[in-house]
Amino acid sequence: MRNRTVCIALLASITAATAQAQAPQGTPPPAAPAGAPLLAEGASSDYILGRDDVLDIGLLGRSDFGGRARVQADGTVQLPFVGKIPASDRTTAELSDAIRKALQAGGYFADPVVVVEVVNFASRYVTVLGDIGAPSLVPINRPYRLSEILAKVGGVKDTAADYIVVRSEKGEEKRYQVRDLSMGDLSQDPFVRAGDKIYVPAAETFYIYGQVGGPGAYPIQNNLTVRAAIAKSGGLTQSGSDKKITATRGGKKVKLKLDDPILPGDVLVVGERLF
Repeated sequence: MRNRTVCIALLASITAATAQAQAPQGTPPPAAPAGAPLLAEGASSDYILGRDDVLDIGLLGRSDFGGRARVQADGTVQLPFVGKIPASDRTTAELSDAIRKALQAGGYFADPVVVVEVVNFASRYVTVLGDIGAPSLVPINRPYRLSEILAKVGGVKDTAADYIVVRSEKGEEKRYQVRDLSMGDLSQDPFVRAGDKIYVPAAETFYIYGQVGGPGAYPIQNNLTVRAAIAKSGGLTQSGSDKKITATRGGKKVKLKLDDPILPGDVLVVGERLF
């Protein structure tokens, strides 16, 4: 009986310790405002530091050096003992080595181990706008493919066009198909670069009325045909006829077949069949 009591007490102690370890510490941080840079995971080893990046700098095993530092407009960080150290256009490893050498040259430490971590990415990001889940500035803390950036901002909306426009800092502009990003090979899913502007336009629309289940306005995506437009609008009613489809296009009325393409601004009318 005594052994059983000891086991129960030990189990309770382990359970309490586990719960305490898993419990969240402190108050969770507030959500970032709309349009603010998304939080990013740690930088990869090839991340290049730049202006306004915030760094956590310290010495392994010591508390008398370093702290939080921002990369200034002149590209440097201000540190105890060694003053200004160039940081822009360096990786965290390169900056760590530069600080180590400065500390050694000044005679402060014999062989310090300098640790540099990026705690806020501000210098290198892409801007993502348009018909997407959450328009944002996305930090580029490592090489990212276009599909990864779209995933970070919540993907494209149902009302978005079927293509994406990427404009570089130099003004070069390219279009990419949304379907290719998800279904194609890596050659169709390029890496983005810091400074890129990614824009997802809203899809152009067509209108459909008459004998369909859901008349109204719909986006034009993926080379939409009349057949697909009818399906998108809920299909034909019991009295609808797929042989009596007309469209107002450019101010003129035209008769359409099921495999004809839908053009922006088309107004389709599906007529009744004869019984």
